[in-house]
Amino acid sequence: MFIVDDDPSVLRSLSRMFQLEGYEVERFDHPRQMLERKPGPRPGCVVLDLRMPELNGLELQAELRRAGWMQPILFISGHGDVPAAVRAMKAGAVDFLPKPVGTVELLAAVERALAQDRAAIASEQEREALRIRFALLTPREREVCQGVARGLLNKQIAAELGTAEQTVRLQRGRVMEKLAVDSVAELVRLMERLGSPP
Repeated sequence: MFIVDDDPSVLRSLSRMFQLEGYEVERFDHPRQMLERKPGPRPGCVVLDLRMPELNGLELQAELRRAGWMQPILFISGHGDVPAAVRAMKAGAVDFLPKPVGTVELLAAVERALAQDRAAIASEQEREALRIRFALLTPREREVCQGVARGLLNKQIAAELGTAEQTVRLQRGRVMEKLAVDSVAELVRLMERLGSPP
């Protein structure tokens, strides 16, 4: 967990509270300090103050994303700034909490952020495993795979590819085996998860 707040007393109290709850904490009293650090290990989250010198929380949010930080961000602010809250949420913040924020409310927001990050990591890992399986296909098997995912019959795929229907049937079997799917519906879902819908 990463905390950025230019108020030393807030920074100390937040750090202490999170550490008592068992979180590993890195804290920064200036937004530029965090930008000097490489993206942290995941899962995690970033707790940002909105109003800070030189670089406000919204600007830091944008800089962190540009620098490759993927952890969810939640804002805390002593100012009821609705436009800023809207901008933060549109830019991907998971929450925007007013100061002083209650312990229960803040911990709940952190848990939501961590759950979101864990889900994002699991989804990335699943897509990577699918990409590895898809990479096992030969170029012709990929063409057959695309045809099957589009709902074409073997003879239609064969006509498109200029090959024999029997050959397509064999290649289709290898595609299903390599991708570890049992049905066309599973194949279509797999292609969608890969970001290659038919």
